[in-house]
Amino acid sequence: MGPRSIALTTVSVVVGIVVTVILINGTVMGTLLGMVTLPNMGTVKTMGVGVYWDNGCNNQVTSIDWGAVEPGATKDATVYIKNEGNAPATLSLETGNWNPPIAASYMSVTWNYGGQVINVGGVVQVKLSLSVSGMIEGITNFSFDIIITGSD
Repeated sequence: MGPRSIALTTVSVVVGIVVTVILINGTVMGTLLGMVTLPNMGTVKTMGVGVYWDNGCNNQVTSIDWGAVEPGATKDATVYIKNEGNAPATLSLETGNWNPPIAASYMSVTWNYGGQVINVGGVVQVKLSLSVSGMIEGITNFSFDIIITGSD
């Protein structure tokens, strides 16, 4: 990070049917004519930023309800990310702690953030997307962390 320091704020938002503090959980509910539906609810863990449902940053995101996600489909959630640190920052998105590890081969979380610098107190609208491969098989439960970090 450089000589400046950023006040870190950790916000946990969970993705899963059973909401947990850090993990995103989903369960394959069943098959019908070869189709599997993955009901989901989601969470996001952040550092140096806050995640909100509104651009006024009044409604903090505590979970993302992805609804039912079919194999081969993508679900989106629009959120607003505020730089709550003490220096201009750029954002990074990562996932980790996949359980089972093979789930990372079938699922991904992406966003449309363009890499622009966000000033202290600045807010950017971001679309998060959860994608599930049409080739998913053998996974009945999964969990992972979504981590959004603001750094200078």
